[in-house]
Amino acid sequence: MLICSIECLFHYTIQCQLFVKTTNNLILFYFLTKMSDLINFNQMGIVEPDKRLKQLVLSGSNISVDPNQNILRYFRSGNELYRMAKVYMNEGNFENAYILFLRFLTLFVEKIRAHPKLKEVPAETKKVNKEKMAEIMALTEKLKMKLLDRYKKEYEQFLKDQEIERRKAIEEAKRKELEDAKNKTAKISTPSNIIVTQPTAPDFADLDEIVYPNDFPTEPQKPGLLPGNKPPSYDRSTKPSISLMEGALRTLYVPNDTMQQFLDVARPNTARNVETCGILCGRLEQHQLFVTHIILPKQNGTSDSCNTMNEEEIFDIQDQLHLITLGWIHTHPSQTAFLSSVDLHTQCGYQIMLPESIAIVCAPKYNEIGFYSLTSTGLEFIAKCNQTGFHPHPTDQFMEAVHCELDKSKKVTIVDLRQR
Repeated sequence: MLICSIECLFHYTIQCQLFVKTTNNLILFYFLTKMSDLINFNQMGIVEPDKRLKQLVLSGSNISVDPNQNILRYFRSGNELYRMAKVYMNEGNFENAYILFLRFLTLFVEKIRAHPKLKEVPAETKKVNKEKMAEIMALTEKLKMKLLDRYKKEYEQFLKDQEIERRKAIEEAKRKELEDAKNKTAKISTPSNIIVTQPTAPDFADLDEIVYPNDFPTEPQKPGLLPGNKPPSYDRSTKPSISLMEGALRTLYVPNDTMQQFLDVARPNTARNVETCGILCGRLEQHQLFVTHIILPKQNGTSDSCNTMNEEEIFDIQDQLHLITLGWIHTHPSQTAFLSSVDLHTQCGYQIMLPESIAIVCAPKYNEIGFYSLTSTGLEFIAKCNQTGFHPHPTDQFMEAVHCELDKSKKVTIVDLRQR
């Protein structure tokens, strides 16, 4: 019954090629398609409701599973999808909620069946996931109907606006034709030695600029709009200003004290020339991401590497505090701030799961701090690289994380699991 329902739900699904890879004990699968490949509805303009919904389903179905990875990590990643989707839904951002709910359903109804370790998942984990899946299927169907209804209304209004503009254009052409004929007649009938000033009809475009009592705008008008090119009048009060479909990175806010707080707890390791790493966690709010916590897991470090252990402890803390993973932070005790070949692979793992994920590198010896993310070409290249350890890569694989901003009004919370 469940399979039948999900097949009906995904009858629009379009097959697309996915690439899956593992690195540094992270699940690597596309929660979001490559940013350059995302559909931008702003560029498409208003299209038929069914086509708009198909694009959401295409994005929502873009997920895959690596059979070599620990299957429990997929259930963990599903929890984060669910958490972000509920945030979007509560904020009224129904398109993004719909996309993320579809990704959850694609993962656990269709893709996870290919994993050879599915039978080893604890019964309690399966039970909780099954209950969540039933809830999501009901929510997804409601969102689908809600979005279709909104798209239909917007499309109908769009067609009405087009018809109004077409009629205006015809009337304007007729007006100009009559005015030209009038001017020609006046020229012929007026003696050459008499100067006559002919009154002219007012420019209709100028009349369009007059604001009557019932026409006062409810929102500030966007700059750059020319008279006669006003935006459609359909209601956008329920339409999210930014969508996951648009491909733009969400802003990631980092508390201003994050780096110093981390350097303070890492100081003993730094003195011994040993790297320290932590996981950047936080929340989603109004389509913006906020780092609120650094979780320091149990770990083993050297002068140029750091490996984490007991990942389940990280997951427990994230569940307790309702946090999502937003990247990682680590020290370079004796080097400058940059991403090594090993760091590139680690960052690839975070960034494929969440494109906004960043790597913060603290190099206290050189008083340097870097905020990095992989370039689009770097992400694609590293994801296909099968080498391990330190090895050469082409240049320009990473860049400054320009979507990241420091927040002086907030403070970060450190959760140190190393001694627990």
